[in-house]
Amino acid sequence: MVEELVGVVAAVGAGALVYVASAARVVKQYERGVVFRLGRLHGDVRRPGFNLVIPAVDRMRKVNLQIVTMPIPAQEGITRDNVTVRVDAVVYFNVVDPSAAIVNVEDYRFAVSQMAQTSLRSIIGKSELDDLLSNREKLNQGLELMIDSPAVEWGVSIDRVEIKDVSLPDTMKRSMARQAEADRERRARLINADAEYQASKKLAQAARQMADTPSALQLRLLQTVMAVAAEKNSTLVLPIPVELLRFLERGAQPAAESAGQPRDAAQPQDAGGAEDASRAQPTDPAEPTEPTDRAAIEERAADLTEQRAADLTEQRAADLTEQRAVDLTEQRAVDLTEQAGEAMERLRRAVEQ
Repeated sequence: MVEELVGVVAAVGAGALVYVASAARVVKQYERGVVFRLGRLHGDVRRPGFNLVIPAVDRMRKVNLQIVTMPIPAQEGITRDNVTVRVDAVVYFNVVDPSAAIVNVEDYRFAVSQMAQTSLRSIIGKSELDDLLSNREKLNQGLELMIDSPAVEWGVSIDRVEIKDVSLPDTMKRSMARQAEADRERRARLINADAEYQASKKLAQAARQMADTPSALQLRLLQTVMAVAAEKNSTLVLPIPVELLRFLERGAQPAAESAGQPRDAAQPQDAGGAEDASRAQPTDPAEPTEPTDRAAIEERAADLTEQRAADLTEQRAADLTEQRAVDLTEQRAVDLTEQAGEAMERLRRAVEQ
């Protein structure tokens, strides 16, 4: 009797263990369990942990709530400005309603993938090429709204959609490269022209300032020479100041005027003397001549000789004056050149020290 009772208890315990083993379900933290009893949705969604179901009556399906990363295959389409492109993207989504994801759609992953592909083709047809290349954030938002609208009924939430790559034809790439190069060249020319304009304005201001203060030009010359000497070159170029050339020109003009006046004055006298000399010359022996006084002739000859000597003396004085002015001008130029050379030598020594 006791043995039979122990056998029954053991059988019941074994059956209970088998029942518990067949009815036990463990749901992970990132999962939720949906229970179907005799084919119908039963109760609430089972939480993570240990759960029991009725064997052979209940059936539990686990749904993953983690964010799923799904790449969208490259879709080829024609943009609104008639350019053929290939665009691929990626979708991030997760399940927020496990019951709807199981009941309302057969395979929510496949459904989201197909909806993403069709939405991407639609976005390509509605957008221009410039928007696909530079305004992707706006396109991503529009694509997310297009996919999220039907996915809400499936218990799926679209986290984000990102366009990964836009493939262009080779001809379009070459055209865009030429366009970008032309635009860069245009901007470079505009910048260069603007720089030249600003530099010309500054040079005009500097010229006016140096015209008011001529010494500034000398200082600028010394600065330039110092910059050249700082490089320790074996050859030093020393430009002649413009003021020196103007000084030489002003010095040559008075000398030319003083030399020109005596010459002009001497010309009528020479003409008169020549006329008197021609008159004093004896006439042809064949022609009849009048008797002349010898003393008058000698006096006239003496006057002509004296006048001629005076003219020669004045001419010589004028030549000497002109030569002296030229010599003084040349001497002044040489002195100025030597002074400039000495100043440059002192400046070079100071720079070397």
